[in-house]
Amino acid sequence: MPLFLIIFLSGYGGMHLFAFYRLKSTFSHGRPATLLLAAFMVLMTLAPLLVRLSEGAGMDRCALFIAWPGYLWMGFVFIFFSALLVADAVRCAYWLLNTLFSIPALSFLTSEICCIFALLTAFLASGYACHEASQIRIEQVIINSPKLSHDTQRIRIVQISDVHIGLLFREARLEQVLKVIRGAKPDIIVSTGDLVDGKLNREDMKSHLDSLSAMLASLSAPAGKFAVTGNHELYAGLKQALAFTSAAGFTLLRNRSVSLPGGVIISGVDDQAITGKSTSEYAEKKLLEAVPKEGFHILLKHRPEIPATSKALFDLQLSGHAHKGQIFPFNFLVKLKYPISSGTTLTSEGSNIHVSRGTGTWGPPMRLFAPPEVTIIDLKGQ
Repeated sequence: MPLFLIIFLSGYGGMHLFAFYRLKSTFSHGRPATLLLAAFMVLMTLAPLLVRLSEGAGMDRCALFIAWPGYLWMGFVFIFFSALLVADAVRCAYWLLNTLFSIPALSFLTSEICCIFALLTAFLASGYACHEASQIRIEQVIINSPKLSHDTQRIRIVQISDVHIGLLFREARLEQVLKVIRGAKPDIIVSTGDLVDGKLNREDMKSHLDSLSAMLASLSAPAGKFAVTGNHELYAGLKQALAFTSAAGFTLLRNRSVSLPGGVIISGVDDQAITGKSTSEYAEKKLLEAVPKEGFHILLKHRPEIPATSKALFDLQLSGHAHKGQIFPFNFLVKLKYPISSGTTLTSEGSNIHVSRGTGTWGPPMRLFAPPEVTIIDLKGQ
């Protein structure tokens, strides 16, 4: 935890420090205004931590009161910071061209103009990002395999991932997701981690999320509902998060497999945040090796990673976690960590992996060029 705080405060605090300096330089109105801006920046930097502390203390109304402005600002300041970097890079490029080749620089492209441009960009992009976060997209995936029973015309799986049910993702947004799932008429429903968010390790957790688990429990799937853990199940309080998932009607696959009609086998592994990376990979390898090779094998795994020891041991992996960056241009950084950060990819071993962009949002209730997703996978025999 101390390491996380150091990293968070260094990165997020540094972003605020840069934004403070540019805003102060552009809109300098004396000492009182500067002090007010500094106080606001400090408060917004600490807002995510204050939300978690309030949740942990059972002060949900206080947490919600801080969460909306705090997380909206988080999205806004990230876009503002990114736009500033782009504008400054353009200004530096013109300066360099003028210095080296005597090419006239754009005299109007001052530091102040760049800051105003970044502010306008951030306001417009943030407004669109809030809208996009509510626009659920259906992603259709069709997979044909000779491993499926010949008399099986179609097995439909609906995948949700990274819903992040908590302070900001509540009944209204969950109902949108449920409506899409019901309309798909799935045979199987799967959740690939981070179903819940926030701080749930309190004795009153059950009443805190009771209505939301009941909404999920109302979903039916003839062949079953299955879920695996993500890193946020651990952060929220593992025992309480597992209880919520079970109450929502999901069968938890914690390093185990189940066989279903039609020749389908579904395996699920715990996220490495719970077990540790090396332990997780070893457990995954042992689990996959034990599965009969003649069945169509689906692996539910939160993170979009394929260890060398797991290659060719599954037919389809369903994952999430990366959110496709959630807010552009964060997707470029995410892709450095997870090369397969969204969409369906055929591996060199002939397996498929589909990585969901996520059904909800983490932190800012915003998505920029990474709309929320409910995935429909149709398995067909050959």
